[in-house]
Amino acid sequence: MFEKLKQIKNQYEELCRRMEEPETYSDPARYQKCEREARELAPLAEAYVAYETAGARLSSAREMLDDPELRELAQEEYREAKAELAHLENEIRLLLLPKDPNDGKNVIVEIRGGVGGEEGMLFAADLFRMYTMYAESRGWKIDVANLSETELGGIKEISFVVEGAGAYSRLKFEAGGHRVQRVPITESGGRIHTSAATVAVLPEIGEVDFKLDPGDLKIDTYRSSGAGGQHVNKTESAIRITHLPTGLVVECQDERSQYKNKDRAMQILRAKLYEREQAKQNAAVAAERKSQIGSGDRSERVRTYNYPQNRVTDHRLSGDNKNFNLSAIINGELDELIDALVAADQAEKLSMQAVET
Repeated sequence: MFEKLKQIKNQYEELCRRMEEPETYSDPARYQKCEREARELAPLAEAYVAYETAGARLSSAREMLDDPELRELAQEEYREAKAELAHLENEIRLLLLPKDPNDGKNVIVEIRGGVGGEEGMLFAADLFRMYTMYAESRGWKIDVANLSETELGGIKEISFVVEGAGAYSRLKFEAGGHRVQRVPITESGGRIHTSAATVAVLPEIGEVDFKLDPGDLKIDTYRSSGAGGQHVNKTESAIRITHLPTGLVVECQDERSQYKNKDRAMQILRAKLYEREQAKQNAAVAAERKSQIGSGDRSERVRTYNYPQNRVTDHRLSGDNKNFNLSAIINGELDELIDALVAADQAEKLSMQAVET
């Protein structure tokens, strides 16, 4: 492991040296390439330097243990250096875990009201509000592509794009079935009902990542539907794209421009087809890992929102770490929960890595 780190450190230093050369910084494309590669290697290179420094401290402290006058000071220095080495070794193992190539991408999220009728659709609206508030807290932008609402304000289905640094790396854990237990506003007897909504999370895929054959597409235009009044589009700006080989259909009607709706629909279609292709590859390579956190299985029940007990339970976590305050979560304070899922995901990958080695 540490031989590999030494090579990474040397590679990082070489990139930094190259970025200072006139032929590099005078060529924007070349400089950006070097800068991007250096930025990716920097955490590992810096961790390795820190590990070497802590190792030198440990060796120095070990030598001083033989000096009676310095023994007490040396013992303290030895304990600190040893603890720092253990911490850095764990950090390096995490940094060396395979990176998800989609982590830096924007996200396409789809929410659908599930079982429970109107209550399931009202819960879908609550989830959309939750993600909107979370996105705002992180400085991300949300762009709604398609929305189908009920008369009571519920959501039958919504597709939206979240644009921002690290959006997919955080929101990918939201994929799956979300269950709610509460007294619906439509319930006159005060009984608690169980309803559900499903969340799909897809990385936004560009044309370079996934090519679409125009001959495989059937594109229709139609008039947008809405809640009425000024929001109803009087022109046929809404777009429906059908991918003929798979039968996948994507609609986009939120933009006033037909061109923008088509562009957004193509983005969503690429993401869905990319997800299908990735799912096939993952199933072929590691079918036994389909229960891994972050697998994105839409049929999997990932979380329960219990309103009477003001508790959210994430079923992928265990022990005391699986329960969270519902009031905070539903108002977009998701970081504590997502951090726990990230940590569990890393622990799972470390465990797999240990078995494989």
